[in-house]
Order: sequence, then C-alpha cells, then structure tokens
Amino acid sequence: MDDTIHLDKLEKKMAITFLILFYFLATINLFAQKIGDISSIIGVRDNQLIGYGLVVGLKGTGDSSSAFTNQTLANLLKNVNVKLDPKDIKSKNVAAVVVTATLPPFARQGDKLDITISSIGDAKSLEGGTLLLTPLKAVDGKIYALAQGHLTIGGFNVGQNRGVQAHFTTAGKLYAGATVEREIVYDLFHQSSATLSLKQSNFNNAVAIQNLINKTFHKNVAIALDPRSIKLNKPKNMSMPEFLAKVQNIPYYTPEQNVVVVDERTGTIVAGSDIAIDPIVITQGDMIIKITKRSTMTDLADIFQKYHAKPKDIIAILETLKSSGALKADLKIN
Repeated sequence: MDDTIHLDKLEKKMAITFLILFYFLATINLFAQKIGDISSIIGVRDNQLIGYGLVVGLKGTGDSSSAFTNQTLANLLKNVNVKLDPKDIKSKNVAAVVVTATLPPFARQGDKLDITISSIGDAKSLEGGTLLLTPLKAVDGKIYALAQGHLTIGGFNVGQNRGVQAHFTTAGKLYAGATVEREIVYDLFHQSSATLSLKQSNFNNAVAIQNLINKTFHKNVAIALDPRSIKLNKPKNMSMPEFLAKVQNIPYYTPEQNVVVVDERTGTIVAGSDIAIDPIVITQGDMIIKITKRSTMTDLADIFQKYHAKPKDIIAILETLKSSGALKADLKIN
C-alpha cells in the first residue's frame, strides 16, 4: 500500500503559499511594537520637580562647614521655637540636599513618586540619613509634591583586591518618597483632535503609521504633518480616551533595535549578548584590548572581567566604541 500523499498543482500552490505566509508572519511578530511604545501624545508629558531640604541622622558624615546648611537648620529649629545662631551649629550629622522627582501626566493627589536626593555641601555620605519634609516645586514656582523618608543608598563595587566599596554615597533614592499634593489637569475628554509625536524622526515611519491608523479605523482620521507629528481626528462615535487607547494599541512592525543601557551612578550595564562589535584596538589606561574579528558584547564582557575593569572605564570604552561606529547598538546612559 502506498502511503504517499499526492497533491495536485492547486494544493501544492496553496501549501507553498501558506508556508511562505506563516514564515513571513512569524518573522514579523518578532519585531512587533505598539504605536504607543514608539510615540507620545503632545501636551501629555512628565513634569520635573525640584526642592531643597535637609538630611539628618547621619553618622558624622554630614556637612562640616556649609553656611547654607547651618542657616537652614537654624530656620527649621526656629519653627519649633528653638532660637539658635547658625554660627553656633557644629553638627556633622546634617547635610543639605537637592531633591528631584518626575511628576507623570494624570498624577492625582495622594499618588506616590520616586525621588532622588543629592548632596550639595561637603557631606561624605548620606547613608543612613532621613530626609525631612521637603516641598517639591515645578518651574511655575508652585508646590506639587511633598517628600520625606529614609534614604536608600545603592551602588556597590565588588573588587577582588579592594573588597566592597560604596560609591556615589552622596546621592540616594527614596522610592515612593513623595506624595502628590497638586494635580496638573489635562482635559482630553472634550478635545476633538490630538497629535502623536514619534520618538524618532522618520518620514517613512510617519507615513506608514498614518496609513496604518486610517486602515484600522476605515476612515481618514490621521494625517502626517512632518517626520514626527501625526494629527489625529477623533471619530464621532467614540470618546477621545477610547480613541487614543485604540490608536496606541495598534501593532506596528519595525526592525529590532539593539540598545546598551548604562546606569552611571551604580555602574550597572545591561546589553544583549549578541550585540556586534567590529574589529578595533582599544587603549584605556594600562589596558590594551585588541579585537581582531567581529565579536559580541559577551566577548567584550569576558575581556573586561579579565582586566578587572572598573565601571567608569567600561563606560568610557563603550562611549568611544559608539563614537567610532564599532558598537552596533544605541547607547543610553542614565
């Protein structure tokens, strides 16, 4: 009995077409993004906040002779009926700091914000300190949040010969350390139009996204104004939030982009292991690195480990590799 399956010409053509279509779709899905991931709504943005405050409870590592620190502490004590001449303050357990935070769009009263605390005096370390109540203001001078809490100092360098060393201890994070007190109101509901801003300027992408949105809604609701801006006109049968939600969820297929992310404060580097590096010679201090053939970040990481390279040296090398074009990825330094 012959178990061979015989296909006529039509069936063969359909089978081949199916396989080609399946491969095409499978390949595309690897690089699928949503429009919301590659764009933002103009006018709906983050706002930067800043404040000046005091960190107390330090173990002798605070400011030693900063006049503004002593004056601020004297003003604080005056508010609790303790009058003291700033010149008489000799404590090293207090440090003056700048507090920064980002207020996201549509933040509401009572929401929590992460904050960054940075010393502006001659304090040696903020480790173990507590930030006193600090108002955070925007560029309009109004208070939008209040910050207070115990600091978290991150970033430790583990070396074979030098043990564990903490670095950047004059800056710290306070997660959920600020509470929103004032809201920035965005009235999207009563708007009939909005504008998308693409994160990268590209005529082809702008036109492609315009056509994709119009095809999704079966009408001309989008028009590309320039390489980054796409105007959206809301259909009459839905609200603006619903319209924008559907627009942002539309899948858009683009080539995958390689990125190397560096956190300079903690020395943390995150990168794909298969990111390519062209042949190049690198000299950094007493290190001489020769890459004689096309390599990857994995190979480079092995070399860094062999030389016991410090984070600041690795960051400098990556910046130079990117400038020379040898690093085949975007470099983002936080």
